[in-house]
Amino acid sequence: MKVIIASDHAGLELRQELVAALKERGAAHDDVGPVTRDSVDYPDFASRVARAVAAGEYTHGVLVCGTGIGMSIVANKHKGVRAALCTTEFEARMARAHNDANVLCLGQRVVGAGVGRAILEAFLSTAFEGGRHERRVQKIREAESQG
Repeated sequence: MKVIIASDHAGLELRQELVAALKERGAAHDDVGPVTRDSVDYPDFASRVARAVAAGEYTHGVLVCGTGIGMSIVANKHKGVRAALCTTEFEARMARAHNDANVLCLGQRVVGAGVGRAILEAFLSTAFEGGRHERRVQKIREAESQG
C-alpha cells in the first residue's frame, strides 16, 4: 500500500492529522501539500493526486478540502479514479468493498480529526469484495470511455 495525500488551504489541518495517522499506521505515503494556509486552487491538488493514482504510482489517494465536494468532483474527472466523498466509516467501507474506490475525499468543515482518522482507517483497511461488484466497477470503467 502506498498513499498520496493532499489538500487545499481549507483542509490543511485535517490533512496534517491524517498524515500523522498514516505515520502511526506505518503506511508508505507522500504528502504533496500545501504547506501553508495561503489560498490555493483545489483542482490543482486534486488533479495531482488523481493522476498519480490513475498512473498506478500509488494504490490510494486522500484529498481534503473544506467540504470534500470540490476535490471529489475534480478527482472523478480522471480516468481510472473512483473517488468517494465519505462522512462516515460505513461509507468508507462500502466505497472500498463495493466500488473499489481508490481516492478518499474528506471535508475538514464536515468531519473532525477523530472522525476523519476513523474514516481513513476504514477506507485503508477494507478490501474490494469483487464478485458481483466487479461487474459494476467494470461498467464504471466503460462509462469513462464513453465520455
